[in-house]
Formats: sequence, structure tokens, C-alpha cells
Amino acid sequence: MNGSGGIVPASMTKAVDAIRGGTGSLDVVVLAASTPGSGSRTPECDAVMRLSGINSCTTWTLTKASDGNNTQANTDIRNAEFVYFAGGDQCKYAAWKSTALRASVQSVVSKGGGSGGGSAGHHINSSVVYDACQGSITSTEALANPYDSYATFTTGMFDWPYYTGTINDSHFVTRDRMGRTMAFVARALKDGLASGGKAWGVGVEEGGSLFIDKNGLATLSGADTYVVLGDHQPERALPGRPLTYSDYKIWRLTAGQTFDFNNRPTCGYYLKSVTNGVTDTNLYNGTPVTSC
Repeated sequence: MNGSGGIVPASMTKAVDAIRGGTGSLDVVVLAASTPGSGSRTPECDAVMRLSGINSCTTWTLTKASDGNNTQANTDIRNAEFVYFAGGDQCKYAAWKSTALRASVQSVVSKGGGSGGGSAGHHINSSVVYDACQGSITSTEALANPYDSYATFTTGMFDWPYYTGTINDSHFVTRDRMGRTMAFVARALKDGLASGGKAWGVGVEEGGSLFIDKNGLATLSGADTYVVLGDHQPERALPGRPLTYSDYKIWRLTAGQTFDFNNRPTCGYYLKSVTNGVTDTNLYNGTPVTSC
């Protein structure tokens, strides 16, 4: 789960070693919906092939929704041990939901392999996907109106073990996306997109990467990650009205720290609120609550 599009060697190495168990080598498939505008046409595979334990890396650039039914692409995916969604446009990835590709990727995880991605590829791997199909929304816009036409979601694409109820976001601090993640969490709760009365935003900064193992334990490499929990209904989340939501619980993770998505923590968070579309100050830092 990468905050920007590129491979992060430290976390990718963890994934490769966990999947191959210290022996053998993996086949990796990179999925993209567009070709890079400059430089290498296969930058993710270039990075992957520099790692130990890799047998092959194949890039499939699928530009149409119907390409998700490409027979050879699906064969390559099913034969792989890891699928990496490149950066780009997550709306194009969400369009593959109704194609064979979705089941092919699921089969890789089911047999003990992995799935992941960066930026748009990070978004598509959460259980509630901010799909950006109408355009990208800023924090200011989302807080002013959590039902803005740009706030669109796809569900039912993937629901990975121990990662339920999540909404991923990327480029998190650099593009000041805490506010919009707060709005996304409120929407997921209000609209029943996440089950159990809880929704979890997972915002990864550029250069950061979460490796989540088969037991749901996430380890952070690189830049910071934020986990944002909404565990009650918003005080106000209505079309055309600014958001009000009290006491989001936020965990800030730094390099080397872990977060257990299987046994999600109930302490160590700091609290931030939104009132009439205006957030508390200093959203990316806080004093952790320990008496809980």
C-alpha cells in the first residue's frame, strides 16, 4: 500500500520474502491503465527486477474497461504470485470490477500471493474505493460538502483479509488530504458503505509504504502513514451542508512502526474534530490518548 506510484523496495522485499518463504522466486504482474508519458514504459517492473527473489515481471497496460477480459492478461495474472497496480487513474481500475480481472487478482491472494499498488493502485486495494470518476476532490471541497459530485465511491472490488472497512488515500500530507479522508469516513458511515459502524481511512504519504502480512499486521517503510477511525455516526453529513463530526481517532505511524489490522488497537490515537466544515488545527500531529 504505497503513498505514491513507484515501488518501495523495502516493503516490496518484505512481501516477496513472505510469499516465497525464503526459497524460490516469484512472477509479478504490473497492471496499468496508461503508458508513462516519458522514460521507461515499464518503470515498476524495472524496479521489481532489481530485487532478489524475482523470476519475472510483466506489465499489462489495459486502456479500456473491456480489456479486463483479455485472456492472456488474466492467464498471466493467475500464474503470478504478486499483482501491483500502478499509479494513474483509479476510476479506470474500478471499471475492471465487472470483468474477469477482478477474480483473477483475487485468486492470486487466495493461493498465498499478494496484491498492492501505489497512488491510484493504493486506492483500488481498499474495501471502499474513492474512485475519482467525476474528478479529484480537495479537502476543502469535501469538508464543505461531503456529498460533492466529485466524492464518488466504488465498493465490492476487493475486500482483502483483515482489511475490511478501509478507505485508502495517497500523497497524504504533501497534498493535505486529511480533511477529505475525514469526509470519506463520514460518508462511509452515513451511507453504510462500511459495516459494523466503523470506517477506517488509511492515508499514506508520498514515499511511504505499508506491507500487510497474511495475518493482517502492517509494517511501515518510508514516510508517515495515518489511520483515521470514525466509530460513530456524523453529527451532520448532508448534501450541500458542511460536515460536522467529533472526535476522529487518528494513529500516526512512522517508519518501522506497525498497525495490526486483525486486532485493531483501541489506544494510542489522538483526537481531531470537524465543525461546520472547519477542522481542528494541526491535523497531522496530536497527543496520543493513553488512558483507554
